[in-house]
Amino acid sequence: MDVITSKDNSKVKYLASLHDARTARREGVVFVEGVRSCEDALGCGVVPTVVVADEAHADWAKKISEETGCDALLLNDVCFKKISQTVHPQGVALVAKRPEMSGEIKLRGDNKDIFMCLENIQDPGNLGTMIRIADAFDFGALLITKKTADPFNDKVIRASMGSIWRVRIIECEDADEMIGLLHDKGVKVLAAELHGDELSKAPITLPAAYFIGNEGAGLKAETIASSDIKIKIPMQGKAESLNAASAASIIGFVLQELR
Repeated sequence: MDVITSKDNSKVKYLASLHDARTARREGVVFVEGVRSCEDALGCGVVPTVVVADEAHADWAKKISEETGCDALLLNDVCFKKISQTVHPQGVALVAKRPEMSGEIKLRGDNKDIFMCLENIQDPGNLGTMIRIADAFDFGALLITKKTADPFNDKVIRASMGSIWRVRIIECEDADEMIGLLHDKGVKVLAAELHGDELSKAPITLPAAYFIGNEGAGLKAETIASSDIKIKIPMQGKAESLNAASAASIIGFVLQELR
């Protein structure tokens, strides 16, 4: 493979443009960077359209290219740093088709379905952790509003530790659309808020979906009002609330114990 040495090369410019989430989304692709993230994606069956490597990882790029039939690009260190989204690039990256985030809610048929619903979550670390939770507890899907952070943001991908490729994500316009989809399937809607029933005492049955709100604002009043059951995590200490991802983990664990 020839080594690209100019930062003004059109392919280098294109790869660098994918740092912008809107550009990547418009192009219908995901930019994945780093050894662990790339290996996670490939291990989950993601077929790249192109693999990219610095000169030290030329053999890796050649191997993946031969195994998947995708194109391979080899860049010098200066060019790779231009396309990288990290301070200390690991020298490997790939571009893949962006997974679809639409479709209907599907039930297993055993009345044991659980769904996590996120209203305007903004922190990539939180979102990546929530995706891992949905994967760990085998949820039917993760539903997100359009104002939630992009699940295929580089930081989210890294925080998900590979779970991003195993969890079905459905994007809805807002929480109202989510609730409509869930109710159409006979799924109970649980809203996490400070004045709800204690989680262990709430009359929860499956199938169920629980809503987690924005880190700063929580759930919207309209979302809470439209829910079937309002729940809270009892806390004996002085903290007023939990981190959104922590709350999602606790509620998810309790619900999966109902299976």
